[in-house]
Amino acid sequence: MSVIRNGSVQVFTFKDGLLSRLGHDLRFRVTRFEVQVEERKVSARFRSDSLELEGAMVGTQLQPDVLGARDRRDIEETAREKILQIRRFPEVRFEGELDLSTAERPRATGTLELVGQRQPLAIELERGGGRVRGKVVLTPSRFGIAPYKALLGALKLQDRVELVFDLEDDATV
Repeated sequence: MSVIRNGSVQVFTFKDGLLSRLGHDLRFRVTRFEVQVEERKVSARFRSDSLELEGAMVGTQLQPDVLGARDRRDIEETAREKILQIRRFPEVRFEGELDLSTAERPRATGTLELVGQRQPLAIELERGGGRVRGKVVLTPSRFGIAPYKALLGALKLQDRVELVFDLEDDATV
């Protein structure tokens, strides 16, 4: 069995609504995670309380200083406590199997558990340069998570979150 704990896991959220120009697209990172691979089985655990706000996105560029310290704290607290409910659900989990039938485009299929709700998920993987990379688009409402709203709904988040990962590759993956 191999265990992967090194790499990056980033979460992107996207603003929406009538007053979206007042909001920000955001980039978070998950600092504590573990991916176990044994033969074709894959099991991943992501600590919800390790979600940290990296900053606002302007186009494709991270702008870490756009938000003040108070806004950053409020956003992280909302994400952890109200959206992810970290006290009840300390982990996000994925259990699945690897399909290595096409070496250049392996994929993992299985079940993602988020805030106590389980949904099927397929992830296309890229391998190269000692790394395993991928991107997954999640729809929070499928897990019972309503899009965050402020200012009576004039400023809100899209019902779309992107998870992007870049992990150390292991020969067994």
